[in-house]
Amino acid sequence: MDFNERIEHLFEEYQRQRASFSTLQQQMREISASATSARHEVTVTVGQSGVLTDIRFPTSAYKRLTPAELTATIMQTFAEAKEEATSQAAAILAPMLPDGMDARAMVSGQAGVDTYLPAEPRMATSVREILGLGRAAK
Repeated sequence: MDFNERIEHLFEEYQRQRASFSTLQQQMREISASATSARHEVTVTVGQSGVLTDIRFPTSAYKRLTPAELTATIMQTFAEAKEEATSQAAAILAPMLPDGMDARAMVSGQAGVDTYLPAEPRMATSVREILGLGRAAK
């Protein structure tokens, strides 16, 4: 493979990854998860990253709760909906990640920068040599 073919191959790979990320962004924007409390006092819906998008009171059961109980019920139901949204996001992201990367940790913000970006960028040996960077450390 000559230099021009290598560059063309790299450009094609870049275009493929760019299209994949566009699809990923769309899927992430469409995330929606709802949870309903055990006694149907409240239903909470969240979107991407657990952003609250709706609260509904499907029955009048919430009227029997004290303010503190209602607050606790809403917060618990919100946490359940947020957990489901995190699971959806991790399921979307997982197939795109290299082996060994934890999609759930990444989505929930628990993975550090070293998880996302290696110390050295990945590039073909031939590109490293052209750029005068030598061989990649293993």
